[in-house]
Amino acid sequence: MPLTDTAVRQAKPKDKDYSLTDSDGLALFVAAKGTKAWHFRFSWHGKQPRISLGTYPEISLRDARDLRDQARTLVAKGLDPRLERRKAQIEAGQRVENTFEAVANRWHNFKALRLTNAKKGSKEQSRRYLDKDLIPSLGRLPIDQVTRADVLKTVRKIEARGALHVAEKCRGWLNEIFRYGIAEGVIEVNPASDIDIVAAIQPPVEHNPILRMHELGEFLRKLKASQISVFTKSAIRLMLLTMVRTIEARSASPGQFDLEDAIWRVPPEGVKQLQSRVRTESGEVPPYLVPLSRQAVGVVREVLSMTGRCKLVFTGRNDPSKMMSENTVNMAIKRMGYEGKLTGHGLRGTVSTALNEMGYNADWIEAQLSHAGENKVRGSYNHAEYVEQRRGMMQDWADYLDWLEAGHPWDKWIRPTGALPPGPGGDSGTPLPAPGSTPEPRT
Repeated sequence: MPLTDTAVRQAKPKDKDYSLTDSDGLALFVAAKGTKAWHFRFSWHGKQPRISLGTYPEISLRDARDLRDQARTLVAKGLDPRLERRKAQIEAGQRVENTFEAVANRWHNFKALRLTNAKKGSKEQSRRYLDKDLIPSLGRLPIDQVTRADVLKTVRKIEARGALHVAEKCRGWLNEIFRYGIAEGVIEVNPASDIDIVAAIQPPVEHNPILRMHELGEFLRKLKASQISVFTKSAIRLMLLTMVRTIEARSASPGQFDLEDAIWRVPPEGVKQLQSRVRTESGEVPPYLVPLSRQAVGVVREVLSMTGRCKLVFTGRNDPSKMMSENTVNMAIKRMGYEGKLTGHGLRGTVSTALNEMGYNADWIEAQLSHAGENKVRGSYNHAEYVEQRRGMMQDWADYLDWLEAGHPWDKWIRPTGALPPGPGGDSGTPLPAPGSTPEPRT
């Protein structure tokens, strides 16, 4: 039964939101807080979207019916009244509240507290592509009028330039932004849901190239004989001796090193895996402990003798107050003739692959990589886990690198007796496994 002016005027708020139906899709929405608004629901491609026509009493029952009739006329002509109203608002230069840009910025401000604050971290990356792709395409639109077609068109533009990984990230961020809008109560549906179904197929992931054990000796000898700077050589060697990430070496400060105790304490803010997965009972993020071999201590001492008064161990070439450039290590490896064969990040993969092939305990290797193992309860991780076992493992590894650099065959090295804490059967000195064999893991 159609509404009357009296029924509209006397409609009172209740404990929950409710609607009073008029006719031909028009309804009065009464919020629990007392606000009254006119909604028009219409059929569009098999769905029943809704458009707001304004609030009561600013818009009377008669006015609301006129607006409904105008919207019905558009639908009959095959035009979406939401899009038509949007075009009119933009052409008139009206300021629209709760635009996609406004909601996206609120989402980012909220999310930023939980994102990695690094140059290539999630916080900077999401901000960069919001400003570059998402806001230029969708920013001026009222978020409740953004359609699935709008979202898909935006993502397709990113895919068209070949940035398939960026497109994947943007699909995830769009989904979160609209979910955030739903939580805020400014929209009711998420036009970014399920668009991964029509995502462009990504090529296989290309992992960072690594060196295998039989290639390491030649690499070490080329590194020693190369004309690259002592800082860069030392950074590469320290990464090989510790398995740290490039950024962790570049941002290292003298105060992080306790050379008497042979330990390197990497602050957690530089390790995104620790930020997202590792917490102590107090909620703080512990540092990443890196035990140092004798050779690693020697590398650090040598560099500190030249840069010890600087705030960073590996300083920039032209400005000692800044860290070494992120491209320095990769360019040095390239100049050594290893373009396409090895990268700075690939040094981690090189060492971890070799240690696994040598039969060391996988948990020790994962801890050295600062990974919280998949078998661990999320949020729990002992930052000092396996430190002594890792100390022995990394000393073995450093001795093995010396063996290779001296020109000895990669597969003839014998692990020294007692170099590791004894396992169940003791450590009696173990040869490296034959190529292609499956080594027994150390426990």
